[in-house]
Amino acid sequence: MSTDPLKKRKTKVIRGDGGTPETKRIRGDADQAKFPPALPLVGQRKLYSGRKQDVRVYNEEVELEGRDTEQDYILYKSTCEAVAKLMAEIQDLKASGAKEGSMEVEERRRRGSVHFIALKKLNRMAHMRLKKARDQTHEAKQRVDVLHLQLQNLLYEVLHLQKEIGKCLEFRSQHEEIELVSVDEFFQEAPAEISRPHLTKEDPHQLTLARLDWELEQRKRLAEQYKSSLCTKEKILKGIEMKKEYLNSLQPGLQAIMQASLPVQEYLSMPFERVQKQAEVARHLPPPLYVLLVQASAYGQACDTNLSVSISGDVDEAKALSRPPEDSQDDESDSDAEEEQQNTKRRRATVGVQLDDKRKEMLKRHPLSLCIELNCKDGSILHLFFYYLMNLNILTVKVKVSASADLSGAISAGELLNPESLLNCLYASDHGQETPNPANRYQFDKVGIVSFADYVAELGHPYVWVQSLGGLHFSSDSPQVEGPHSSLSASHMESTMKLLRGRLQARLALHKQFSSLEHSIVPVSNECQHLFPAKVVSRLAHWTMMSYEEFVELSFVQHVMKAGLVRNTDLFFMATVERGTARLQAAVVLNPRYPEITPLFSLSLLWKGERSGRTDDNLRAMESEVNVFRSELQGPRPGLQLLTNQMQRLCVCLDVYLETESQVCDGSEGPREFPREKMCLRTARGPNRLKPFKYNHPQGFFSHR
Repeated sequence: MSTDPLKKRKTKVIRGDGGTPETKRIRGDADQAKFPPALPLVGQRKLYSGRKQDVRVYNEEVELEGRDTEQDYILYKSTCEAVAKLMAEIQDLKASGAKEGSMEVEERRRRGSVHFIALKKLNRMAHMRLKKARDQTHEAKQRVDVLHLQLQNLLYEVLHLQKEIGKCLEFRSQHEEIELVSVDEFFQEAPAEISRPHLTKEDPHQLTLARLDWELEQRKRLAEQYKSSLCTKEKILKGIEMKKEYLNSLQPGLQAIMQASLPVQEYLSMPFERVQKQAEVARHLPPPLYVLLVQASAYGQACDTNLSVSISGDVDEAKALSRPPEDSQDDESDSDAEEEQQNTKRRRATVGVQLDDKRKEMLKRHPLSLCIELNCKDGSILHLFFYYLMNLNILTVKVKVSASADLSGAISAGELLNPESLLNCLYASDHGQETPNPANRYQFDKVGIVSFADYVAELGHPYVWVQSLGGLHFSSDSPQVEGPHSSLSASHMESTMKLLRGRLQARLALHKQFSSLEHSIVPVSNECQHLFPAKVVSRLAHWTMMSYEEFVELSFVQHVMKAGLVRNTDLFFMATVERGTARLQAAVVLNPRYPEITPLFSLSLLWKGERSGRTDDNLRAMESEVNVFRSELQGPRPGLQLLTNQMQRLCVCLDVYLETESQVCDGSEGPREFPREKMCLRTARGPNRLKPFKYNHPQGFFSHR
C-alpha cells in the first residue's frame, strides 16, 4: 500500500538540448566551471529516440530507496554552511564596493542558487520519507484492527457458549423441588415391591423413580389422616360452642353482681370496674400505644404512685379500623349506576386538592390516644398526650403543664413552659422536628411534603425517646420492619420519667428565679450562703430575654459562636450588673438541659472604655469563675440554684475586680468610688496581673487559683 502512491508520481523529463545557443553556452560554462562536483544526479537513465536526442529520466522515488538518511543530514548541514558562507562573501563584496551586477557577485549567486536547489531536493526527500512512514504505520494499524476484530468475534462466541453451558447446568426438573426422604430411610421403610433393592441400588434413575412412588403412597396415606382429623376437629368445635353458650348465659348475672359491688370498690379504693373498661378499650389501641400503656402502668404501680395513665378518643372509630372489611359488593351493586352518574356531573378535582387529600391521609392519627400525668410534690402536673400516626408508623407527643401557683409574673420566663419547646433536648440532640423513621422520607416525596417540622405544631413532636417508650426502633439504614418491643420500652421507661419530672422541676424553679431577677434580686438559698461573702456591693440592674438573632449581633460573644457552643434552640438572656460608674454586661446562654449543662456567660465591662474577655485577662478569669467551677456553685442536688449562684458569683467577682483595679494601676489605696472592702492575700499575680477571684470559706478572704 505504501508503494502505490510513489509509483503513480509522474517522472520529470529534462531535455539536454533545450534553450538558445547562447543560454546553452552560458549554462555549459557555468556547469563546467562553477558547479560543485559533489552533487551528482542519481537515478538517471539514457534513452534513445528516433530523433537521436539524449533524454535523461529522473525518478526521485527510485533514488529515495538508495539514499541514506544520515548522509542526507550531513549533506544538508554542509549545504547550509556553504549557503551561509556564500551569503557572507556577497556581503563582504558589497561592503568593499563591488557593484550589483559584477561577475564575483553573480558567480556567488549562481552557486547559492545551486545550493538552494539541493536544499529543496532534500526537503522533498524528507516529505517523501514521512509519507512513506505514515503509509507503513497505517497499513500496520489496519492489520492490527483486523486481528482485534477477529479476537472480539472469538470472545463473543466463547461468551455465548458459556451462557448456553450455564443454562444447561442450571436446568432443574420438577421432581427436584419435592423433598424426598433419605435413601437409607427409604430402604428401611418402603416395601420390597416399591424399593426393589436388586435394581435400584445399581441404577440411580430407577432409584429416583422408586423414591417418587414411595412419596406418592405416603401422601395418599396422610391425606386420609387429614380427613379423619377434620372430622374430629368439627366434633370438638361443636363442644366448644355449647360451652360458650353456657358461659354467655352467665354474663347477665355476673354484670348484676359487678354493679352491686361498685360502692364497695370505691370505698376500698379498688377500681376494678374502671380498670376493666380501660382494658377493654386497650384492645383497640395500636401496638406502640398498647406497649406504652402496659409499661407505663407497670412502672406506676411498681415505682411511681404519682403517675397515672388514661385512654381517650373515639372507641367506635377505633373498632371500625380494627374490624376487617366486609364483602359489600352485593349491597352496593344497585347504587353503582347512580354513583357513576353523579361522578360524571362533578367537576374533576385539581392536582393541588388531590395532594392535600393525600397529605391528610398520610398524616392521619389513630382515633385513640394515651395521656400520662406526672404529679410533682408541689402540686404541679405534667400532662403528656401520645398519638400514633398510622401511615408513618411513628409516635408523637404533646405536652401541657398545670402549675400549682400563678406563673404569669415573669416576662423573661415566657419560653420556659412553652409546650413547643418544653421537652426539647430531653436527650442530647433530640429536637423532635424531623421524623426518625427513614421510610417516611420516601413517603413525603410522593405527596410533596418538604419537612415534617411544618406539621409538628398540629401533630406533636416525634422525639426519639417517644419511639423508644412505644417499643419502636428505627435504624439509620433500613426502616422498622418488626413490631414494637416491650423490652425496649421497659429499658427506657424509668430514665425517661425521671428526666421528664426533672425537666418540669427545673423549669418551675427557673420561673421563680426569673421573677426575682427581673426585680433586681438575686435569690440565694440558705444552703448556698457560705459560697459568697456577707456583703456584696455590686447589684443586678437588669435581666431581660433576647432572641438568637440579637445574641449573634453582640461583639463579645463571637468567640463562643466560633467554638460551636451555642444553638438556636437555646434560651438567651442579657444581665446587667452595676456598681458606681462601672457596668458589666453578661450574655447568658441557657441550654434546654439545665441544670445538667451549665449556663454559659460572656462578659463585657463598660468602665474607662469597653473591655471584654478577648481583651482583658481578668475578665476572662471572671468568665472561668462563673462557667468552669460548676461543682462549687451547684449547691444541693439536683442543682436547681446553679443560675442564681452564678449571678451572685459574678457580682462578687465584679467587686474584687473594681476594688483591686486602681491599686494595680498606680499603687494607691484606690479611688473613693470603690473603697477596699474585700480581704485579698495578693491583689495581683503573674505577668498577666490576674486578680484573686476565689472566695475561701470560712476564712473570708480571696485568693488566686
